[in-house]
Amino acid sequence: MPGGRLTEEDRQHIAAGLAEGLGYTEIGRRLGRPASTVMREVTRNGGPDDYRADRAHEATQHRARRPKHAQPPSPPIPDSGHGRDPRAVQDFAESYTALLEQQGLPRMAARVLACLYITDSGALTAADLVQRLRVSPASISHAVTFLEQQGIVRRERTPGGRRERYVIDDDIWLRSTLAAVQMNDALAAASRRGAEILGPATPAGARFESSAGFLLVVSESLRQVMEQWQQSLDSRSAGPPPR
Repeated sequence: MPGGRLTEEDRQHIAAGLAEGLGYTEIGRRLGRPASTVMREVTRNGGPDDYRADRAHEATQHRARRPKHAQPPSPPIPDSGHGRDPRAVQDFAESYTALLEQQGLPRMAARVLACLYITDSGALTAADLVQRLRVSPASISHAVTFLEQQGIVRRERTPGGRRERYVIDDDIWLRSTLAAVQMNDALAAASRRGAEILGPATPAGARFESSAGFLLVVSESLRQVMEQWQQSLDSRSAGPPPR
C-alpha cells in the first residue's frame, strides 16, 4: 500500500520502469509513491544501472532479519519556524543527498552539502555538523576539505569568535563551474603537451590532441555561460529602467 514497505511486486515495477528509461518521479507516480522513496530504493540496491528487483527484495529481507542496532539518524530538520512540513523537508534532504551521491560526491560530502544547503543561513560550524549528522569531527573535516577543493564550500570565522564555520551561498554552482573550468584548462594544457611529446600523427598523440580541442571548447562554453549568468544578475540588481 502507498506509504508502507515496498513489496516484491513494487520492486518489479521499479526495475521495469528503469529499463524503460523512466525517471524516479514517473516511476513513483505509477506506484503511488514519493520519488524520494524510489530514489532511496534504487540507490541502496546498486543504482539505476545495476538494480535488480529480486536481489533488492532479498537484500531488504536480509536487513530486516539482522539484529537491530542504533542507526545514525538522518540530518535533522534545520531552521524550523517557517511553516514548512517537517516530513517533507526530511524526505527532500534524504533524496537530495542520494542525488548528490549519484552525481559522484562521496557519501559524507553529500550529507554535509545537503545539510548546509537546506539550512537557511547556509552556514554551520564543525560542531553543528557533528551534532546534526552524528558523525566524528574527522569525518566532517575530510568531507569539507573535499567540498572546498570542488569550490562548493568556503570557510570563514564566526562573527566575533575564533571558530570556523562552513558556508555556501547563491554562487555555489558558479564557483563549482569555475573550478571545473580551471581543471579543464589544466587537462587541456597537459593534453597538448602529450600530443607534442607523442607526436600528433601517432594514434596516441592524435588522441591527446583531440582531447585538448574538446576540453578547450567545453571551457569556453562554460565561461560564456558564467558571463551570461553574471550579466543576468547585474541586470536584476539594477532593477527596471526608469520610465
